[in-house]
Amino acid sequence: MKTGLIVAMSSEYEALRRAGVTDVIKSGIGKAGAARAATEFILAEHPDCIINSGCTGGIGAGVGVFDIVLGKQTAYHDVWCGEGNLPGQVQGLPQRFDADPSLLAAALGLQTGCTLHSGLICTGDQFLTSSEEDARVLDIYPDALACDMESAAIAQVCRHYGVPFLSFRIISDARHAEKKSEAVYNDFWQKIGEDSFAFVRQLLESL
Repeated sequence: MKTGLIVAMSSEYEALRRAGVTDVIKSGIGKAGAARAATEFILAEHPDCIINSGCTGGIGAGVGVFDIVLGKQTAYHDVWCGEGNLPGQVQGLPQRFDADPSLLAAALGLQTGCTLHSGLICTGDQFLTSSEEDARVLDIYPDALACDMESAAIAQVCRHYGVPFLSFRIISDARHAEKKSEAVYNDFWQKIGEDSFAFVRQLLESL
């Protein structure tokens, strides 16, 4: 199976390579870069599926630092297309994008020392650092577990081209685990072990 693995940042890219994953696409941070990278890869390489990984902030109760959130669904938290559309919904598209069931099942079936959660990952072009920002997202999506800046954009592209998709993220900072701040986020990169990103390698090997 030909898989496209997309991450946003150099730190994520290097962590995956140290974990033994060599075929990685670095998109850059944000929705536009993620959508561009996914589109270019699909048109050039015709993959059987695309997986998005990296780190993200946790906002759901019970989600802790170094846990892994599997995106059973992804959705935008910063989109509003006016009356007749749900918050977060791009007009003409669903409010939430479902993960490919087979990819999700494969990820859930892996034996790992990490704590796994399966649920909603929200996406927006914003690094959330306050309880007020978290509350705004949770007001739209009370079941949200994590927020990133790329997943839903890649999901939208994959839906357009009919490519199976799964996003999963390692929690780098979590409101319910400890004070959420850029300092906590930066400390995450000092403490994270290669085994956290090795989950990606395990998933790729299982497909």
